[in-house]
Amino acid sequence: MSRAVWDHLLAQAKAAHIANLALSEFCAFPDDVLPQDVTHRHIPPAELMAQQAWSPAQPYDALRDAFLAAIPFAWWRLTYEGTNVSQDFLDRFGCYALIGDNGPFRSQKSWSWVVYMPPGLYYPWHHHPAEEAYLVIAGEAEFMAEGKPNRILRPGEVSIHESNQPHAMCTYDHPVLAMVTWRNGFDTAPVLTHEDAR
Repeated sequence: MSRAVWDHLLAQAKAAHIANLALSEFCAFPDDVLPQDVTHRHIPPAELMAQQAWSPAQPYDALRDAFLAAIPFAWWRLTYEGTNVSQDFLDRFGCYALIGDNGPFRSQKSWSWVVYMPPGLYYPWHHHPAEEAYLVIAGEAEFMAEGKPNRILRPGEVSIHESNQPHAMCTYDHPVLAMVTWRNGFDTAPVLTHEDAR
């Protein structure tokens, strides 16, 4: 059952990636994807994401629904556990891999995750060696990156972050669901840019 869910999600992610010009210019969808075993790990944000009400966001509704269908099977990440981010952030920020460590697929060319934030959540400034692209697939959020103007992004819009470029994100009245792609630097996890994370 879970393998069918993952295969469907991969197909939807590939179609969305190829159809989005900014994302396809950032990197090609990997042609070396192979399945791997994944163990479910639950965290509280998984329930928030499952219960979240979403407005229609064609053409990304199928991809959104595929990410939602995989919630019960995913290994949910705890990227910032043990840092000085707030407990509120840990309780409400959700992320799991589609391609990469602890995801249902692996690749040497690019990795992908889904990121979920409910309304009214601040994702503190952070950075990592990997070059990164966020494709918003539902909702909206304000994206901030050092050296760039802040932007409110909605479904189909992309934010690209260079290697080690500090960036942050904030939701207000709406949640956001985004597909995140890394094209290199897989061995180093994100770290907080500032000590004043909240």
